[in-house]
Amino acid sequence: MRKYLLSMLLLFPIALLQAQELEVNTKVGNPTNKINDGFIDIEVTGGIPPYTYKWSDKDTPLSSSKAEGLTEGIPYTVVVQDSNGNSKTVEAKVKAEAITENFNGVFTPAVQGLTAVLFWDPFAAIGVYDPVVYADVKNVETPGWTAEVQDKFVLKKWLVEEGEHVEKGDQIAVVTSTNNPERPVYASATGNLKYLVKEGGTIYDYQKTEDLIETGAHFLGQIEYDEPVILTHPNGDPQTHPIPFIVIWLVFGAAFFTIRMGFINIRGFKHSFELASGKYDDPDAPGTITHFQALATAVSATVGLGNIAGVAVAVSLGGAGATFWMIVAGLLGMSSKFVECTLGVKYRHINSEGRVFGGPMNYLRYGLEKRNMKSLGKFLAGFFAILGVGASFGGGNMFQANQSFEILSGQFPMLEGNGFWFGIILAVLVGIVIIGGINSIANVTGKIVPVMAAVYILGAFVVIGINIDNIGPAFNAIWDGAFSPSALKGGVIGVLIVGFQRAAFSNEAGVGSAAIAHSVVKTNNPPSEGFVALLEPFIDTVVVCTLTALVLIFTGMHEVEGVGGTQLTSDAFASVIDWFPYVLSVAVFLFAFSTMISWSYYGMRAWTFLFGKSTKSELIYKIFFLVFVVIGASISLGAVLDFSDMMILSMSFPNIIGLYIMSGEVREDLREYFRKLKAGELFTKDGKPKATMQ
Repeated sequence: MRKYLLSMLLLFPIALLQAQELEVNTKVGNPTNKINDGFIDIEVTGGIPPYTYKWSDKDTPLSSSKAEGLTEGIPYTVVVQDSNGNSKTVEAKVKAEAITENFNGVFTPAVQGLTAVLFWDPFAAIGVYDPVVYADVKNVETPGWTAEVQDKFVLKKWLVEEGEHVEKGDQIAVVTSTNNPERPVYASATGNLKYLVKEGGTIYDYQKTEDLIETGAHFLGQIEYDEPVILTHPNGDPQTHPIPFIVIWLVFGAAFFTIRMGFINIRGFKHSFELASGKYDDPDAPGTITHFQALATAVSATVGLGNIAGVAVAVSLGGAGATFWMIVAGLLGMSSKFVECTLGVKYRHINSEGRVFGGPMNYLRYGLEKRNMKSLGKFLAGFFAILGVGASFGGGNMFQANQSFEILSGQFPMLEGNGFWFGIILAVLVGIVIIGGINSIANVTGKIVPVMAAVYILGAFVVIGINIDNIGPAFNAIWDGAFSPSALKGGVIGVLIVGFQRAAFSNEAGVGSAAIAHSVVKTNNPPSEGFVALLEPFIDTVVVCTLTALVLIFTGMHEVEGVGGTQLTSDAFASVIDWFPYVLSVAVFLFAFSTMISWSYYGMRAWTFLFGKSTKSELIYKIFFLVFVVIGASISLGAVLDFSDMMILSMSFPNIIGLYIMSGEVREDLREYFRKLKAGELFTKDGKPKATMQ
């Protein structure tokens, strides 16, 4: 009887707890006026501990009762569950207080909405592709290894037979290294053990080139799961590798134009250099700038942070193999640039003052009007112009000012906290250039672009040259990573999409922006500028992006995790040239500066299409543009910048629709141009006669 009563007394508190409903109290905090530093702290009573916390924020672990780094003004949810499966859902929001926090909070939903459109996966939607990432094996890492470690690791002894079933946490091996006598190795998952290194063999040697370059050289074994396991984010949501609609839209368009124009990206390559060198420059042709100046202006708008930070992101996420797919996307993008810039010149308008107005707004409106599609043409042109103005203020202006300040202040501490004054100085420098118009912009970019490109390329070649012994393993890693599933992070589809996506973001082929700069060139033959324009994706992606990727791979920095894009590239250069990060910071500033002045012209042409082509209208736009330079450098607008940057990609929707419709016209113009070229009817500096397009 006593035992019975004692048992009842012991069970009563447990039953009481179980009977209690979950009670969740939230504590919300906004410690500073900086964006994205809010927190929500959860306190739970009732139910049966331990509890799990399923946050809507993907970066907050299931075990954490506190979510940090949250966007102010945005509601977050958390589902609290006890060990018996009882759950309760609560919603909380960090109050936005500062102006920047309110801006960021308003635009974050807009970014999410635009992302849902641009990165929608049609293949997953119709069920032909599963974007969820599964893992068949779990790699067993060498304890004590990092990408920067200078050590040699040897497998001293296996404690478990190959093929034997192990539980997560079981000790399975012992590793020794030069710096540490012994380290135990524990199973990283539950499953069957597979050896990658034999007993007594070297796992990783930092002095061995193959180990430095090869992805996953520090793995000593693998554990094969009993069933494929879904990889998840910290909050438990499945990781996915979707095939974004915007990437399909850009790459499919580029592939279509490549075939439609008879692989003009290959057969027109030599002639492109002849045109850019000035061989066919006619000083009496209509227009205001030379072929080379137009090329420099357009390249300055695309070569920038995407080539430095974007490539580091691609190689970090997709491995060395992403480099191969970036190159493929760059080669295809050359054809898109040819088509849009040919049309940009063909449908340009030159007024009585000699000022040139061209670009997608013109060929979308008047090119489609010629095909009895006037209403569609006006809509697409207006839509493009609205996106172009927004993109110029955001991705082409504020983002560049903001990031150039961040990078320079990181290397030069005296700049910290002086973003406003940095913005004022930058606005003055930009203003001096853009007030002078396209001729001034072309003169500046024609000088800055070759210098900044030469500095960056020279630095890359120095790093590659010092590590030239790594060339074989590096290219093997790129090739294997592009096609061999065992060497990839996320499978062939995952790494292909990462490579294509970063290339599309970087070279803007199909976006239509470059057609605005190329439309002012001095020429009587529109396809001639199409040839010059196809060099842009080659320079931007095939050359500059590839060199950045090779620097990361040759130095082994592609294996480093948890480091931001620009910082990762800087660290890769610093591993060979310790002072180069300072030079890189200046180069990045010049990249950003040239991008801003080029995008000021793109935005102004879109603005004048919407609000009139008067000098007064242009001046109003330039004043707005310079104000946004100061704003971009002074404060962090977070989602505002992301939204503006994505508007650049959105420009490809109206643009490529028009390019599809007019591609036949461009093909006929190309045939006529080749006929003139072969017949010697084109103007050249050696005195041959000039001819106009029919």
